[in-house]
Amino acid sequence: MNPNEARLVLNTVLTILALVVLRLVAAAYTPLTFDEAYYWMWSKSLAGGYYDHPPMVALVIRFGTLIAGDTELGVRLVSILLALPMSWAVYQTAATLFGGRRLASTAAILLNVTLMAAVGTMIVTPDAPLLVASSFVLFALAKVLQTGRGAWWLAVGIATGAALLSKYTALFFGPAILIWLVAVPKLRCWLISPWLYLGGLVALLMFAPVILWNADHGWVSFIKQMGRARIEDFRPAFIAELIPTQIAFATPLVWILGAMGLYALFKRGAGALGARALINTTFWTIVAYFVWHSLHARVEANWFAPVYPAFAIAAAVAANLTQWNVGEQRMVDFCLRWAAPTGIVMFALLIVQANTGALTAYRRDATVRSVGVGWRDLAREIEAVRARTGASCVFAPDYGTTGWLAFYLPKGTCVAQQSQRIRWVNMPEPDAKQLAGKLLYVHEVWPGDPLKDMFARVEKVAEVPRKRGPLTIETYALDVLEGPKGEVFDRSPPPELE
Repeated sequence: MNPNEARLVLNTVLTILALVVLRLVAAAYTPLTFDEAYYWMWSKSLAGGYYDHPPMVALVIRFGTLIAGDTELGVRLVSILLALPMSWAVYQTAATLFGGRRLASTAAILLNVTLMAAVGTMIVTPDAPLLVASSFVLFALAKVLQTGRGAWWLAVGIATGAALLSKYTALFFGPAILIWLVAVPKLRCWLISPWLYLGGLVALLMFAPVILWNADHGWVSFIKQMGRARIEDFRPAFIAELIPTQIAFATPLVWILGAMGLYALFKRGAGALGARALINTTFWTIVAYFVWHSLHARVEANWFAPVYPAFAIAAAVAANLTQWNVGEQRMVDFCLRWAAPTGIVMFALLIVQANTGALTAYRRDATVRSVGVGWRDLAREIEAVRARTGASCVFAPDYGTTGWLAFYLPKGTCVAQQSQRIRWVNMPEPDAKQLAGKLLYVHEVWPGDPLKDMFARVEKVAEVPRKRGPLTIETYALDVLEGPKGEVFDRSPPPELE
């Protein structure tokens, strides 16, 4: 490695470390989203599967809280640190497929400045470990292409297994890999090689705990996730959300580079066929499904996480490998120069807005409901009412409120969701004595007594607001429940099993 290359690698490492530190600081000061609080509760009762997703997100949170405790930083710590091996995998993949340390460094940095990576690793959801595992799937496949050694299929299996333990979206790596092998003539020999199938077996064995958990629970998680978009629900309006949300999550300048890179890989023959086909198949196979899905139901922006490693490499190809005309090259140079500053500024503004609301003059925005701003103060008020009324357990109507209550109320407080018990099937239920006394029901204010038919006495004892600055996000009613007329929990089966 010559001095210029060494300096480039050092600068890349320092840049990525600085971005990770920035996320750690933001994570420590940003309240949990309701999904994170929910997954944190999963981490207290590890299992082979859960109603919504496979178990990897719970494992990631568990490791983080073992290090930094049950804090916002503890919940997010390992997810953020996983950006380091993710960056290494993307760097190595880009260098293996297209050569050159500059292109590899560009790919690693561009991935890290996207909101998908910055926010996606800071806010812990199943997409965070999936993003990291997807980077290693791509790396292992690149090594198969480079070395021709069958043993690398075992690494593909391990990476794919980790991705499957993160989110069911990883199932699309199967058809993507097969399309790649068929599309590249020199790779077709792998279709009759035992190594390919041994790699598949490794992935299946890693995924087996999820299969067994689903078998024990009526296949509820598979049914829930794979029945999201039904053919009869044709709603093409959702497709209009796809491009704007991905421009935001990629950040505009990285998105332009990525789109140009995909065009170059498809039309201009940048790189060898095997490398170009690998990026195209891993990107377009998953994107094609989500385009179809968007014709029937909403596609959340973070669902595209597994294509972002390939997208970042495509962006680096546009910036470093492709010959453009003068006007196009000027655009590429501008995007490359300002992509990182733009991404960092967008991330910082998003964190400021989520925590304060100042950028919209304290009006509502997309973050206001999901980020738990105001919950520390709200939890203190709820705990004071619980202590005053002598309630032995706190109930909530939905998983998000349940998660926030469990995280922000004093440790050891009995908290439970009154309905949708399938979500908590892995967790021990409250003690019978806790359910026999007074219960405090925390729910958003709405007309009528929501549980009046299930309890002899339902008395509203307080209303407490959750606020971000001067903005009241929502107001919660606190009802004391006494005298259950039967089972205190609504144990109706989930709609998937009806």
